[in-house]
Amino acid sequence: MSDVVPPEVRPKPAVPAKPPNVGAPSPSSPFPPQGLGIGGGGISAPPPSAIPVLVGGHGPSHGSGHVGGHAAAHGVGHSHGGSHSSSGGSTLLGYIGIDTIIEQMRRKTMKTGFDFNIMVVGHSGLGKSTLVNTLFKSQVSRKNAGWARDEKIPKTVEIKTVSHVIEEGGVKMKLTIVDTPGFGDQINNESCWEPISKYINEQFEKFLKEEVNITRKKRIPDTRVHCCLYFIPPTGHCLRQLDTEFMRRLSHSVNIIPVIAKSDTMTMEERQEFKQRVKKELETNGIEFYPQKEFDDDMEDKSDNDKIREAMPFAVVGSDKEHQVNGKRVLGRKTPWGVIEVENPNHCEFAQLRDFLIRSHLQDLKEVTHNIHYETYRAKRLNENGGLHPISSDTQESNL
Repeated sequence: MSDVVPPEVRPKPAVPAKPPNVGAPSPSSPFPPQGLGIGGGGISAPPPSAIPVLVGGHGPSHGSGHVGGHAAAHGVGHSHGGSHSSSGGSTLLGYIGIDTIIEQMRRKTMKTGFDFNIMVVGHSGLGKSTLVNTLFKSQVSRKNAGWARDEKIPKTVEIKTVSHVIEEGGVKMKLTIVDTPGFGDQINNESCWEPISKYINEQFEKFLKEEVNITRKKRIPDTRVHCCLYFIPPTGHCLRQLDTEFMRRLSHSVNIIPVIAKSDTMTMEERQEFKQRVKKELETNGIEFYPQKEFDDDMEDKSDNDKIREAMPFAVVGSDKEHQVNGKRVLGRKTPWGVIEVENPNHCEFAQLRDFLIRSHLQDLKEVTHNIHYETYRAKRLNENGGLHPISSDTQESNL
C-alpha cells in the first residue's frame, strides 16, 4: 500500500494595510464630512499586491452613507436576488481605494464651489439683517450693501437680493441673501405673501427652463431658495394670523425655519412658555417646518432631527459687535446689566441655529429643495403643459 501524500497547504496572502491618509477628514474643513463629502485626506496609490481577488460566497452588505439624499422619495429601490445582487458583496483580499471617491468629490467641490440662497422674512425691526451678519460673521446683509438708513418702508412687499462669495478653509460659497422689505408692515397685510411665493416659483421656473434647453450649460446657475428664516415677533402671547397664514401657504414650496427674534426682550421663563405656545399653534394649524418628519432617511437621521424639532423654534439674539467679557472678545449686545453673548447657549439659542443651519444640515437643505420642492413644481408644470418644449440658444437670446 502506497503512502498517502497530504495535499499542499498554501498560506493565504497577507492583506495590505489601508493607507493611513486615505479617507481621513481634513482638519481645515469648515463642514463635517456629510452630503457631498467635504472631508479631507490625501490619495495614495494602492500597492501592486492589493489587486482584488474575488472568493466564493457573498459577505454581508454594508450600506453606504447618505450621499444622494432622499432617493427613497422618488421610488429608487434596491434590487434583490440573483448572483449579482447589490445586497451581497464579495470579500476582497486587498485594499482597492473605493473610499477615495469622497476625497475626489471634496476636491471637485472645492474647485467649483457651491451656491446657498437664504431668504429672511418678517416685519421691520426684528433684526433680520443683523442675524444674517452674525450667522456668517461678515457684513453680508442688504443693509450693508448700499442700503440707506433713510430708506422708506415700501407700500408693498418687495424682493431684494444681494450676493457675496465667501471662502473658508479653501471652500468657496456663493451666498445670496433674499430680503423681503415691506412684509407685515402695512395696516392691511392681506395676501402680502403672494410676491414671496411668486419669487420662489420664478426661481424654480428659471431652473426648469435651463434644464430643458437643447444646449444646456455645464453648470446651471442655482437661484432657488434653499432656506427661509421666518422671524416671529417676541410678543410672548401667540402667533399672529399673518404668521400662521404665511407658513401654512409656503411650507410646501420652501424649507421654512421659524425663529423667535430678539429673544433677549423676554425672561427665560417667558421665553420657554412662548416657545411651547408657538410650537403647539404650529402643530394645531398643520404647519410643517424643516426638517420634516417624512424626509428622515433612517433611524439615525430621525434621532438627530427629533432633537432639533424639539428645540425649535430657536429663540435667538443677533449682534455683529464685539465686547470684552472676562478678557475675551465676544459677539454680543451690551445692556446696563451686562453683555448678552449671542454664542453663549446659556443666553440664547443662536449657536444651535448656526450649527443646524450651516454645520450639519446645509447640504440637506439643498437636497430637499432640489429633490422635493423643485421636483413637485417640475411635475406640476409638466403635467399642466404636457411637457415643456426645448429652448434653443437662439430663441433664448431673442427673448432677452
